[in-house]
Amino acid sequence: MQLAEDAVQDAFVRAAERWPRDGVPANPGAWIIATARNRAVDLLRRERTLEHKIALLEQLPEAVDESVPDERLALIFACCHPALGPEARIGLTLSLVAGLSAPEIARAFLVPETTLAQRLVRAKRRIREDDLSLSLPPPHELPDRLASVLATVYLVFNAGYGPPVRELLCAEALRLALLLATLMPDEAEAHGLHALLLLQDARRDARVREGAIVLLGDQDRNRWDWEEIEQGHAALARALPLRSPGPYQLQAAIAALHTEPETDWAQIALLYGRLLELAPSPVIELNRAVAVAFAEGPERGLELVSEITGLDDYHLLHATRADFLRRLGRDASAEYARAAELAPSELERAFLLERLHGRT
Repeated sequence: MQLAEDAVQDAFVRAAERWPRDGVPANPGAWIIATARNRAVDLLRRERTLEHKIALLEQLPEAVDESVPDERLALIFACCHPALGPEARIGLTLSLVAGLSAPEIARAFLVPETTLAQRLVRAKRRIREDDLSLSLPPPHELPDRLASVLATVYLVFNAGYGPPVRELLCAEALRLALLLATLMPDEAEAHGLHALLLLQDARRDARVREGAIVLLGDQDRNRWDWEEIEQGHAALARALPLRSPGPYQLQAAIAALHTEPETDWAQIALLYGRLLELAPSPVIELNRAVAVAFAEGPERGLELVSEITGLDDYHLLHATRADFLRRLGRDASAEYARAAELAPSELERAFLLERLHGRT
């Protein structure tokens, strides 16, 4: 189905380009169908070629470039071409290399699937028209692509973190993060990402109990992987002396504070404030509102949430507002219902419906 959608979108893009110049064909519908069919055949051939290349690389790992001695990581660097927009290159890489579906990638960017599809079509057209070479760049150009590569690995981990959890995706993201930190030891954000993923992954098994979601404050810390947490602290310690703070290091520092016996919510709120300065995002605003609510009270959190724009269709915005209202003793049913309606997984939907009906 996704292949057919991509092919039809490409056909309409070509029609928009050619018809004003060459004239509308006698049978526009047949032209679109024929063009889409030819495009689908071309896409299938390319996918098979890519799968064949990956299979060859897996059989001959010693044959890849010495600067990036891992076939998948090399492919990620290759696909993160600087001529493409940041979101387009990351989305394309998540699709081609990580194998994530269009709905998963759209959720990662908090955009409708149609918007994501348009971005991917434009990226593919740019590659075709400009004859961009999706090949591994020389070693001195790797740092220029690092931000997109880190973002790709981070989103692969998030896709695996769930719920539901997909351990293979989490493990692959952790492997790639460790490899990046090892290959690029002078890049603080590579260590920051590795630290963040370790600290998050350490809590993975405690996030669900008896088929139900368990919030961070209610998790059984005995189920946390403390060896992995220690590794996460060590990875963060390797980043700090490089004196190049970035979003992944700040998120790792926040995750590290959550491993302390008493959570310092005021400090976490400050770190989210700094994170907003470096990487403005409504999702970070929402996370900061949660931290402030724990530090100063739900009324203040509710005020901050009311100022956030662009997240009307994000289930966690409504779930957060509902939680603040519940803690204030107000009616939160409408917010819980909306959050449940938007929830991307059955586990999250079930949790929110439990809250809606006052059972948790």
